[in-house]
Amino acid sequence: MNSSYSREGYLTENYRLFHLRDTAGQERDFHFHDFDKIVILLSGRVDYLVERTTYALRPWDILLIGHHVIHKALIDKSVPYERVILYLDRKYVERTLPEAELMDCFERADKQGRYLLAPDSEQRQTLAGILSALDKSQTDEQYGAQALRDTLVMQLLIHINRIGRSESAAPEDAASAYDPKIADTLSYINENLAQPLTVEALAERVYLSKYHFMRLFKAQTGSTVHGYVRQRRLLYAAQLIRTGVSINKAAIDSGFEEYSTFFRAFKECFGISPGQLR
Repeated sequence: MNSSYSREGYLTENYRLFHLRDTAGQERDFHFHDFDKIVILLSGRVDYLVERTTYALRPWDILLIGHHVIHKALIDKSVPYERVILYLDRKYVERTLPEAELMDCFERADKQGRYLLAPDSEQRQTLAGILSALDKSQTDEQYGAQALRDTLVMQLLIHINRIGRSESAAPEDAASAYDPKIADTLSYINENLAQPLTVEALAERVYLSKYHFMRLFKAQTGSTVHGYVRQRRLLYAAQLIRTGVSINKAAIDSGFEEYSTFFRAFKECFGISPGQLR
């Protein structure tokens, strides 16, 4: 695809757990998923760029990356990198324990624009115990092994939601923002997707020359201005369609002047047509 962002990974199970240990890590460009994702750093040095913020992860930090949240890992390959990653089918979780609201942690992270949780020492001990039990359960073939794994995943989600509700969950120094001019531009783009968003107009807003603005934007976000605007418009259109807005209105409200352009871009990005999503 032409955009700097891509849709990666498919989840056909209820959930998928990875415990990865290596000396380099798999570094991808900016991307997003159709499922929800939890990343727990165990060791190593890695910065995660999530939407508009860069998080310098520390051991036992938890990242909550909801479906369609744009992210990228910047890995220090000089040291071993160990992490636990959990992919989640939201419908499965909500169907299993509908009254527990276990996906609320993702909703809160998205609403607050703060995707990092930093558990305290007691919370880390509980987290380590659950992850250890999950690790052991992966090779368990005894009676009830799958039910045990399912239960442990639910325990993990309960514990993460408890961490998210605690006062120490997100220290103020956990995240470092982009350059103020780029941060302002990203906010403006996200709040004005239906308006014309030319490079010239955006550069003028923050009092930068067009070419300096383009270089700074690419250096800070890893994307071209056009690529970022296009992706945010597509994500917003998908969100509108899911809530019942007509496809034509979703295209217009997200800033696409021609339906044919919207249709091609949408199918290229998501792998399905707007009608199939609806």
